[in-house]
Amino acid sequence: MFSPYYKRSGRSAPLNHSSLNVALYGPQARWAMTERGSGAVDRDASNLVIGPSAVRWEGGALTIDIVEGDTRLFVPWQRPVVGRVRVYPEALNRVAFALDGQENHIWHCLAPRARIEVEMDSPAIRWSGKAYLDHNRGAEPLEAGFNTWHWSRAHLNEGALVCYEGERGDGSLFASALRFDRDGTPEPVDLPPIARLPRSKWRVDRRTRSDIGVAEVRRTWEDTPFYARSELASRFLGEEVVAVQESLDMRRFSSPLVQFMLPYRMPRRKD
Repeated sequence: MFSPYYKRSGRSAPLNHSSLNVALYGPQARWAMTERGSGAVDRDASNLVIGPSAVRWEGGALTIDIVEGDTRLFVPWQRPVVGRVRVYPEALNRVAFALDGQENHIWHCLAPRARIEVEMDSPAIRWSGKAYLDHNRGAEPLEAGFNTWHWSRAHLNEGALVCYEGERGDGSLFASALRFDRDGTPEPVDLPPIARLPRSKWRVDRRTRSDIGVAEVRRTWEDTPFYARSELASRFLGEEVVAVQESLDMRRFSSPLVQFMLPYRMPRRKD
């Protein structure tokens, strides 16, 4: 999705630009996103192998075996990022949604509610909690279809809510709110009022939705020149919630400076 190598290649042979992104936050933070060529990729209907890492459906869970190395700016050696993550869907949704009139960009919220179990060997941490699983696909680059977007989601007492909005590449705006019931069935609901958020440290504009037009940034996990991911305290459909929020600026992503910086965050293996 954000590969500078794929962009330089003329966007041919996407399978030749594959990676497993792992982001661990907190005192033992790790970031891994090593791109590999098609020779390191194997896949079928229920399995995906990218280098030494693998993703598969097993026992009702999406199981992710992680064998990666982290990336740090100005540090030439990698620390191992090794472990297993299991995501157990609590609700499944079969309906995908187009984000543009030409259906060049499709978003599919596979599991609006899920449970996660994380068992990492390196770093040695483990936990379990709430999770979410979605999928994006498209027929053109993100920067061709969008200037900005803002996304947020939260578990509700009965289901989940996802808000999606932004500005398309042609300047038109889009916004929607979907409530998923406990079975995963989506239903459009009225958009809550806009809740503006402070810009990230990289000055990325952020916004979300809230019943009262106000939300609080509790933590910012990811802060980059074109993307921010945060944890919010908000209010959706009459419930106090902890929400996950993302903001993306594709105009910044396309800038020569960001394209120059990306390989330092996303190296590519030559073998």
